[in-house]
Amino acid sequence: MNYNFLFIEPPPGVKLEDWHNWQWQTRNALKKREDFSNYFQLSEEELQAFDNPQFKIQVTPYYARLASLNNPQNPIRKILMPNIREYQSHSQQMLDPLGENQHRPHSRIIHRYTDRLLFLITDYCSVYCRYCTRKHFTGKDQAFINQYDYESALKYISQRKEVREVILSGGDPLTLSNERLVQVVKDISQIDHVDLIRIGTRMPIVSPMRIQEDLLLSLKKYHPIYFMLHFNHPKEITAQSAKALSLLVDHGFPTFNQMVLLNGVNNHPAIVKALSRRLLKLRVKPYYMFQCDPSEGSDHLRTSVENSMEIQRKLWGNLSGLAMPNLSLDIPGGGGKVGIVPNFEVHHQNEKRFYKGWDGKEGVYISPPPQEIIIPNDVFDYQEE
Repeated sequence: MNYNFLFIEPPPGVKLEDWHNWQWQTRNALKKREDFSNYFQLSEEELQAFDNPQFKIQVTPYYARLASLNNPQNPIRKILMPNIREYQSHSQQMLDPLGENQHRPHSRIIHRYTDRLLFLITDYCSVYCRYCTRKHFTGKDQAFINQYDYESALKYISQRKEVREVILSGGDPLTLSNERLVQVVKDISQIDHVDLIRIGTRMPIVSPMRIQEDLLLSLKKYHPIYFMLHFNHPKEITAQSAKALSLLVDHGFPTFNQMVLLNGVNNHPAIVKALSRRLLKLRVKPYYMFQCDPSEGSDHLRTSVENSMEIQRKLWGNLSGLAMPNLSLDIPGGGGKVGIVPNFEVHHQNEKRFYKGWDGKEGVYISPPPQEIIIPNDVFDYQEE
């Protein structure tokens, strides 16, 4: 299927060359009620939210143009627009829902898993999504880590031989200048035991003009570098973002997507399927489908676990493995990710296991009886990796 992705035009009075300049997008971000009033007909619930916001408000003009002018139920508008419902708690709200501060041996490092860690190189985002899980850190306008913290963070990484992957996060690393971002990547790549770098960013979605060939040519010298993106809805894939994705992949960057299930935004199998198929056609692997974390102000956007599991079950068997994102939940308080998959085992009896597939077809798998476990004789060749 050919997708005719929409080209997002600038508003009247804005030159096309300015519109396609990512620094212009940052400088002209919507931050105040007056800014948003120039783009939207604000509802009463939205107007009240500007009086005393719990979390910083900011959105690029480009991303604002993706949302409906006068429909508060528009999915993109729910992602970017503050709402008085952010002040209402019905079930669970936490400032640090992932318990990241429990796994923070350094002010800019989160080390929850043995072989990988997050390096928070900036707290700045060009768009502050209303369901953000890291409200305890982002939005403080600390654009780049100070030199002392930077050097001590690199020292921490260099002393942990078990760390094989460094994930650049924040904030959004691509809000940094080319020079700073490339220097960070270069410094990390010189640590012998680090196999690869991941860059977590939402810029291809909210400011796709940031993805430029000069940046990618500088970064690709330090491959392997993986890009972890965050598309939530098919409407976010425009002609501009599709071009950004093509540039990434064409320059050799493996690219994955991590979406968050959001109530009234994308919590339907048809929307997830459309997003996955379009991303896959653009050579982006749908990777995770996250249960929304219980961050402060996000109750109205969170789906029930039952709703999320039902979406997954309806997609199972109707999406290829390449297109199917992994449904996952982060255990609040720092327990880490847990995968959620449909349980197709009906019951088991001794060595017989009875299964019923997604389409109702049943079958029996006979497991080999318990026997001596034979360890491969070359296992010792790999144990230190």
